[in-house]
Amino acid sequence: MSPDRHVNGPGEQERPVDGRSTRWDAHRARRREQVVDAALVVLGREGRELGLDQVAHEAGVTKPVIYRHFRDRAALLDAMAERATNLLMERLMPALYDEGAIRPRIRASVGAFVGFLDDSPNVDLLFRRRLPGQGGDVVDAGREFVAAALTGLLADYLESLGFEEPELIQVWGQSLVGAVQATAEWWLAHRAMKRDVVIEHLTVLIWAQIDGIARQHGIVLDPDAPLPTASGPR
Repeated sequence: MSPDRHVNGPGEQERPVDGRSTRWDAHRARRREQVVDAALVVLGREGRELGLDQVAHEAGVTKPVIYRHFRDRAALLDAMAERATNLLMERLMPALYDEGAIRPRIRASVGAFVGFLDDSPNVDLLFRRRLPGQGGDVVDAGREFVAAALTGLLADYLESLGFEEPELIQVWGQSLVGAVQATAEWWLAHRAMKRDVVIEHLTVLIWAQIDGIARQHGIVLDPDAPLPTASGPR
């Protein structure tokens, strides 16, 4: 079988591309994902006691194979945090960007966040950087992404209602993300009440903030009616 051909730019000679290299890259990517998935399974089972020997056993590989894909434990933990963050985004974003009424959207968003942590044992250790050797860049980037998405939505809401306070919105977005995360982690540690009760209380508190700020500007909102879009009536 002849190799694939690579078309170069003007003045360059055509050179073959070995398809085996591409297939090997795909294999390496799959094996890397396999190790990360296994590491998350071990994290859920062992928590802070997670070890590379356990990960290798769960993934069905030898420990040296792990080091082919990750230079050290910290690199594996970063990859785990990135995977966990992406999984959280997949669950959170549809709820956050739903076009329904504001209070159900709040409830769905909070429920997605708390539910993800509850359904993913010990993944909060990654988000809280509670594992030896773990950095924080990936987690910080994920939190900033969520906060930025929330801040953007709040900005659209406030603009559609006729006022703009960018500094307030930035502080508000950060505080909401921090409050939900801290409360979810507290609940995971203590489980003093049912999950749905925590979600409902957080929904009430967040709605109270939105309602209170709107009333300060002379606006009364219906929590069960969709908010106008930015292009709607002012």
